[in-house]
Amino acid sequence: MRSSGEAEGLDGEASNTAMVSGASSPYQPTTEPVLSRSVFRSLSWNTHYLTSQLGILKIVEAVLSLIAFICIETVMMCSPCAGVYLFEFVSCSSFVVTGLLLLLFILNLHSNLTQINWRLVDLTNAACSTIFYFIASVVLAALNHKSGAEIAAVIFGFVVMLVYGVNTGVCVRQWRLGDQRPVQTSEYTRARTASRSEVETRPE
Repeated sequence: MRSSGEAEGLDGEASNTAMVSGASSPYQPTTEPVLSRSVFRSLSWNTHYLTSQLGILKIVEAVLSLIAFICIETVMMCSPCAGVYLFEFVSCSSFVVTGLLLLLFILNLHSNLTQINWRLVDLTNAACSTIFYFIASVVLAALNHKSGAEIAAVIFGFVVMLVYGVNTGVCVRQWRLGDQRPVQTSEYTRARTASRSEVETRPE
């Protein structure tokens, strides 16, 4: 007959064994596959955004920023080089950020990150790019060495600045329209709720 100490030891070993086997079991529930499946399931090619006003503007901005960056990269000699370095940084940064935003919106990846106000992100990127391109183009125009690559970069810089300015205006307009829609929706919801409550309280 086993003593109580031996019985407790066997129970402890059995529970430990069950815990180890349960931890190493391939059938343990986890949220990782579900999360990854939900992310990949939400991937879809948003052709509507490509043909929208903001989508076309982003494509034009990315292409012009890339051309401006290539033009400034072909400058072999510069003294002083402050204008060249500033324009190089602005054109490269705007191309990367705008390209990433375009990719996020095209693949609907932004729908998985609802905590981020993407309309504000888009507006901030367009407004900052407009200001930075204006500064970089003015500085490069003042400190250029009359080379063809620098002149071409200045021209593309001012052109892409105008495109970003148009993008900023479109974002501001959509921001104002978005602020008006929740008010209308809430009023409609309140009206529907009031009508339902009246129907429910009406005597049969």
